[in-house]
Amino acid sequence: MFNFLSQKFSGILSWVNDKGKLTEQNVNDAMQQVKEALLDADVPLNVADDFLKEVQKNVVGEKIHQKLNAGQTFIKIVHDKLLEFLGGKNSLVLNTFQIPSVIMVMGLQGSGKTTTIAKIANFISKQAQKKGKKRRILLASVDFYRPAAVEQLQVLAQQVGVDFYQAQYKNPIDAAAEIYNFFKKNSYELLFLDTAGRLHIDNEMIKELVDIDLKISPKYKVLILDAMTGQESLNVARAFDQAVGFHTAILSKMDSDARGGAAFAFKYCLKKSISFVGSGEKIDDLESFVPDRMTTRILGMGDILSLIEKAEENIDTKEQEVIAKKMMSGGFTLKDFAKQMDMINSMGSFQKIMKYLPGMGGVSDDLVEKSKDEMKKFRAIISSMNKKEQIMPEILNGSRKQRIAKGAGVQVQDVNQLLQKFEQSKRFVKMAKNKGQFRKFF
Repeated sequence: MFNFLSQKFSGILSWVNDKGKLTEQNVNDAMQQVKEALLDADVPLNVADDFLKEVQKNVVGEKIHQKLNAGQTFIKIVHDKLLEFLGGKNSLVLNTFQIPSVIMVMGLQGSGKTTTIAKIANFISKQAQKKGKKRRILLASVDFYRPAAVEQLQVLAQQVGVDFYQAQYKNPIDAAAEIYNFFKKNSYELLFLDTAGRLHIDNEMIKELVDIDLKISPKYKVLILDAMTGQESLNVARAFDQAVGFHTAILSKMDSDARGGAAFAFKYCLKKSISFVGSGEKIDDLESFVPDRMTTRILGMGDILSLIEKAEENIDTKEQEVIAKKMMSGGFTLKDFAKQMDMINSMGSFQKIMKYLPGMGGVSDDLVEKSKDEMKKFRAIISSMNKKEQIMPEILNGSRKQRIAKGAGVQVQDVNQLLQKFEQSKRFVKMAKNKGQFRKFF
């Protein structure tokens, strides 16, 4: 997500930071690079120009803060303006819905509406489980045009453990009323209604959506936008807003070749929020769109808070606490190191996890893949050791290393590399354990 923008911005800001002081020339050069990055990311020209004007206005005549050098001051200005464009520091994140509520979900065909509905239901269910609650969620569809659309939602509802209702009526407006009555009669807390889309906006689709809106008066109308369509998604959003209206948007397919331009410009152009972004095909590949977290991620500063939340969702809490205590106390072993790698794997794509870490925003996919392969190799090496060696790596002499390397199918230098990384990891924890967010993560 935002990988393209992050790589571009990381390079630009590193270049500015190396300059030491701001001059008219290097500011102009930096601004030109920022503009090119935004346009390459498919941000509309007028939005890119407005962003640059805001940055330029703050840079000109800026007094350098005593604790910041010129490059850091420029980065702070870019950060603050980027945050403003994405929604602002205190913007309301709509990742929960008032109870009871009917949520009408709209979007063009192929935008990922049906899958996204299941992802939201799964997200809300998990959030409730953390608090010891169970949400009564109902999914239903009035998409009678796309083959197997209703059946697809039914299968997804079973997959995420929520209820599904299939209407008897085949007219979308009558079916919507039937579904709404079932929702009320059975005291469900949330109803997500999947509506029909088309390849393009047409009058028939719009009329149908307006009629359904009037019939059931949903508390929320959510628009699903395909991030891969770039600037066109903004035009689609405007058309839906003028014809039917919507409260918030969800950007799907942000894990694809989408360059992030739509997300960058959405709030500025439409004055509406993005509540979630879909970042993969799995049912868990959905996360809240929190502007300040997205800002730091785009600028290559990482997003430790989101990484902590992801860890809490996917890692066994008791096992996590045991390893954390060992790391903090200095009793961390290679066996624990292997468990830590298994935990990281349980959190999903290694490539996605890397993007949460500070300084990793501009990392190339090739380097991420290399790190992933390295971790697999390290896991094999530790598995090739006996229990004593896993606990006491200091006993590893030349002959032991040769035996371990042969068993893991690697070279002795790979064993040495693992031991170096292991020692580095222990030193890093020692330095970082008293620093707030990092302490909580470890």
